[in-house]
Formats: sequence, structure tokens, C-alpha cells
Amino acid sequence: MNPDLDRLQPYPFQKLSDLLKNNAAPSALKPVNLSIGEPKHATPEFIKRALAENLDGLAGYPATAGTEPLRNAIAQWLQRRFALKAIDPLKHVLPVNGSREALFAFAQTVVDATRPATVVMPNPFYQIYEGAALLAGATPEFINAEPSNGFEFDPDQLPTPVWNRVQLLYVCSPANPTGNVLSLEQWRHLFALSDRYGFIIASDECYCEIYMDEAQPPLSALQAAQRLGRDGFPRLVSFGSLSKRSNVPGMRSGYVAGDAAILAQFLLYRTYHGSAMSLPVQMASIAAWGDEAHVIDNRRMYREKFARVLELLRPSLDLAMPEGAFYLWLPTPISDTEFARSLHANYNVTVLPGSYLAREARGVNPGRNFVRVALVPSLEDCLEGAERIRAHCLSIGQQRSAAG
Repeated sequence: MNPDLDRLQPYPFQKLSDLLKNNAAPSALKPVNLSIGEPKHATPEFIKRALAENLDGLAGYPATAGTEPLRNAIAQWLQRRFALKAIDPLKHVLPVNGSREALFAFAQTVVDATRPATVVMPNPFYQIYEGAALLAGATPEFINAEPSNGFEFDPDQLPTPVWNRVQLLYVCSPANPTGNVLSLEQWRHLFALSDRYGFIIASDECYCEIYMDEAQPPLSALQAAQRLGRDGFPRLVSFGSLSKRSNVPGMRSGYVAGDAAILAQFLLYRTYHGSAMSLPVQMASIAAWGDEAHVIDNRRMYREKFARVLELLRPSLDLAMPEGAFYLWLPTPISDTEFARSLHANYNVTVLPGSYLAREARGVNPGRNFVRVALVPSLEDCLEGAERIRAHCLSIGQQRSAAG
């Protein structure tokens, strides 16, 4: 067996299941699950119709590179959304089976394990980054996002000897779980580091179409590169997905876009990996990338949930509206694991302990004493969950006062 499999840590939801396994949540209260970032808004009918109308495509093997119409649809969307001027759909765009699969496979393509290899990632983070690094034979290094630095992605935390070994950098904007968005100046700094040390940047942008201010959409890595005159997107790829944007997580449809030479090698890897998107899903994806009305309505629903939930929680907790994504990164008055366990035991609400999303780095686990709250269920369930979270916080405060 591959010995690197022993380096993998349990997935956060396995840890959560173990944490809650002895709980007897009150049956009189409807369960409210705010732990998993799985979109719950309805899939648009026109996407389902496009899928159903093209089921004959199941009779043929799809090409790994995808059809030219799909690559054109993704390229055209990238041009509209990020004002990109020069993106060739046959060189700069590759369809993938959702961003998760591609983010993992990408490390297997670009990491050279015959020499010391380091992969840098945010902390807290999407655990796929860590698993991808470990199974590529690399060492993960973490950049901590903490309240003291406004949860910013600060690469200056790592010293020069680390950067000398870096082959790949994962970055997520809007960030999971904090919702922070990288600015143009932050991208300038990351590009300068990439130029100096020669590593590749993998920009995870699966939340880029969920943001709170219609006048300030998040900046893409490709958009930042173009603004800074980086023609051809050197050593840069971005990963996008329809899952959150269009509420189709089960379609497993996304893209990788950027440096043409890197994408050519990634396509070679994927050809052997057997990662081709079915033709009906490709046709439904073309329909989804071509429509923005449903995406605008999707954001409206998330904005309403955030506004209403924050109104309930702010008297009890210090919270701000995130710039993007659909999570609240909620500080806890007790340890995050005990907060999550007792919230479930007493109020039948499930949230994810922040320490499960992070690793100890430089003496700190930046997820400790936070929980991630995913505002993905209905507005009614989100409000009910928020009411119970508030009651839980008040109960903890009362217990402390009585004990003190």
C-alpha cells in the first residue's frame, strides 16, 4: 500500500461524527444541520431540462478535454465575469468533474517529489489541499488566518528557507471558512513570490459567485494577473465550479483555467486518470454558464439569510458580514469542540468545530474557539438554528455568571 495514505488525517465530518456519537439530541426539536457546505437552494429548471434533453449522450465516451462548445461557454463566461481580453478556450480552459477532484489531481501533476517539495496552503483550509500534497509526496506548510491579522492570507509568515522548497501554493478566495477576498495588492505580492521562487499558484475560486455586494464582485486570480500585465497567466491556474454558483453539486462540473503549458500537462495526466465529463452534464453545464439571472437570485437568497441571522446573533456574538462564500466563522465562548457537542446535545443544531478545519502551525491552531456555520438550508431553518445558537450562548453566559 502507498505509505503516504498513513499520513492522511480523518476528514472533518468523520471527526464531527465521532464527537457527537454519544449525544442524545432532544427529539422534540427539529434537527438543523449547519455543518456541511452543500448548497440546498433548488437547481434551476432550465439546467435540469438541458440535462434531460441530452441523455442520448450517455451512449458515447466523452473526451477528457471536453467538447469545444463547453470550453467556449466557460471561456465566454470568464471573459464576461472577469473582463478577460485574451483567453483561448482550447489552450487556457479545461473542463473538470467539479473543483474538488481537480484540486486534488492538480498536485499529482505538478509536484516533483524527486526533490524536496513543499505545498503551501491557508489555515484553516479545505482538507483536499493537505491530502493532495501528502499523496503527491510533498510536505504541507500552513499560513494562519487569525483575528489578529483580520483573517488575511499573509505569506510573510513563512521564512525564505520554506519558500525555497515551495512548488505549489493553494489559495482560496473567497476563503473557506472566513469569507475573506484577496485584493489586487495581495495578488501582486503572491505573483512576486511566484516569480522569485518559481512555484505554481492554484487559486480555488469555487465561492467566487457568492458575495454580499453586487457592486463589488470578488477578484479572480486571472483578472488580477491581467490587470498586472501578466500575459498568459504564468504559473497560475484558477479553479471554478457550478456547484455553489448554480446549485448543482451533484453534476460535478467545473473548470480549470490559466497557464496553457501547465494545462497541457494537466490534460495529459487527466487522460490517464479517466476524468471525462459525461456529455449530458456538458450540455447542462453550457446552459448554466450561459445564464446569470439564476446566479443573481441565488446571491439574493444568501444575502437575506446573512442579514437576518446576523441580526439575531450580533447581540450575543462579535460578528461581521463576510465578503463572500456562505459561512459564518463564529467565535465560541468555550472550546469549539465542546460548543459544537453541547449545542447538538441541548438544541439539536449541528455546526463544525473550527479546529477540525485547521492544523497546529507555529504553536497555534487558528480554528480553535471558532465554529463554521453553513447558511445553506432554508431561511426558516437558518433562523431557527440561529435562535438556538443564541440561546446556547446565553445559557453558557448564565452558567459562567452563576459559577463566578
